Amino acid sequence: MKKYIYVSVSTDPIKEYQKVTDYAQEMQGNADFLHCDVMDGKFVANKTYDAQLVYNINQHSLIMLDVHLMCEEPMRIIDDYIKAGANIISIHYEAFKDKNDIINAKEKIKNANVLAGLAINPSTSINDVKVFIHDFDLILIMSVVPGASGQKFMPEAINKIRELNKLREENNYRFKIEVDGGITADNVLEVIEAGADIVVSGSFVYKSHDKKLAIQSLRG
Repeated sequence: MKKYIYVSVSTDPIKEYQKVTDYAQEMQGNADFLHCDVMDGKFVANKTYDAQLVYNINQHSLIMLDVHLMCEEPMRIIDDYIKAGANIISIHYEAFKDKNDIINAKEKIKNANVLAGLAINPSTSINDVKVFIHDFDLILIMSVVPGASGQKFMPEAINKIRELNKLREENNYRFKIEVDGGITADNVLEVIEAGADIVVSGSFVYKSHDKKLAIQSLRG
């Protein structure tokens, strides 16, 4: 039986606040999630919107909100995104100076009945995060350097997906594998075959003339 592939469409290509909500409304019923890329201008160079816009999206659409915090000191802002209505909150391994705080952040998210994700940059190995992954709901593998839309997929991410999938199978872990960055209809099958369950798409879907067809093409 063919497994279902979830598609999370990214807000990153959209620069105007109102258009993000419009896009969320357009995507509900087509995509599975709206991938809300939150950047603070510190963890990554770019700066995007905050929890208030996530709240506004939640108030005006029915799509599930997949919030990706590309921010320093995520512990300080997790509550804001819980209150805003996030369904998933992913925190970056690299954002924590004290790695023990990753566990505290995960518990804060899960105690609010929100799914907890751990995101890892291209420079971070699976071995680096191995001790943390078992109790997360999803692991988000970045297949581009975070911070800018429209980058090309980094093929070395495939081996990382395979390694994570093997670890999951060997230990009966239940987390989903999400992959974000440069995914198109041309490379998505390789990403899925490596073990991905959720694919994130920014420019590929947003710039398509037929967004519904573009989303369907990402399901493999």
